[in-house]
Amino acid sequence: MPIPADWPTTEAEALAEQERLRPLVRPTGALAAAPASSVPASSVPVGDDRLIAGVDVAYDDERDLVVAAAVVLDRATLAVVDEATATGRIAFPYIPGLLAFREIPAVLDALDALTHRPGTVVCDGYGLAHPRRLGLASHLGVLTGLRTLGVAKTPFTFDHQPPGPDRGDRTPLTDPATGEEVGSAVRTRAGVKPVFVSVGHRIGLTEAVGTTLALTPHYRLPETTRHADSLCRRALAALTATGATGATSDVN
Repeated sequence: MPIPADWPTTEAEALAEQERLRPLVRPTGALAAAPASSVPASSVPVGDDRLIAGVDVAYDDERDLVVAAAVVLDRATLAVVDEATATGRIAFPYIPGLLAFREIPAVLDALDALTHRPGTVVCDGYGLAHPRRLGLASHLGVLTGLRTLGVAKTPFTFDHQPPGPDRGDRTPLTDPATGEEVGSAVRTRAGVKPVFVSVGHRIGLTEAVGTTLALTPHYRLPETTRHADSLCRRALAALTATGATGATSDVN
């Protein structure tokens, strides 16, 4: 898929865009049951809260390609109900703190290719736990209006004390420069290293942590992330084998 014509191409442009979008982040929110609807997903402004999606990307740097995957799960059963992938050119150079600009164009295409619109999107990365408080999850949430949260594997540049050993134990993730709490280190499996949860958009931290725990009944990482990671890797392998590009959607 083509990169948007107005997408930032330099570090200065990307930093300016983060500063522009940062005040638009809503770091609070609550789930509300969404009624069944026969309206096509593409025309629904807010997603179905019974559905939750994960997004992830895989790169082929040699061919300057990125593959994004979006996988929608039923919140109650964690069964996959929809999935889509999208392929495009890498939209931005690798610069720490600006990774969203590499990934979001392809992620938006994958989300657009879904036939079910989720109420919440889980990103494999950060939201407010970002130097300018606009990581991938917050950036994506502001652009789409969807509820988003970030669940990362590492604490990036932030401080935390190890949470207790039991599932559900958590400690604050703080900015060492300001002392501000920007997320939580959360133990999703007893005796296994924590994940790092942060607000993206239209969600509070307590709800983001609760959502993460609901998505991790068996493994350290959320089922949304596990499915999206697997799908984008499989799609990239298929792309390498066939040389095809584009977006696909599959409803289970």
